[in-house]
Amino acid sequence: MRKGPTGREETTVTGACLCGAVKFTLAGDPIRAGLCHCQDCRRASGSAFSMFLIWDRSAFACTGPTGVYEGRSFCSSCGSRVFSLRPEEAEIMAGALDRAPTGFTPGYELWTKRREHWLRPLRPAEQFEEDRS
Repeated sequence: MRKGPTGREETTVTGACLCGAVKFTLAGDPIRAGLCHCQDCRRASGSAFSMFLIWDRSAFACTGPTGVYEGRSFCSSCGSRVFSLRPEEAEIMAGALDRAPTGFTPGYELWTKRREHWLRPLRPAEQFEEDRS
């Protein structure tokens, strides 16, 4: 751990792709965490939904060869989807984190109208039929 701007201990979160060629670190805790049931996330993850965590972009550092498709970064070697970067935020796929379970709880669910009928709403997470507004 290191000292953050407030002088308190700051956590470091690490992650990687399946083959380990892409590694990343994140300083501090995420700004927010969510689940998404949209068609894009379903197809990109190969699962019924995706869990992601958002950090401030300045908290993110990465090494290794990545490719990008539609804003989603993946390992050029094994194809694992690991993150999406925007100028102000880094969206990290929860499955790419080294620590499991992650210890983070989603605060909201997106595209709930596409949620599988056998999945129940995550309580007390905020529910959105489509994107957050």
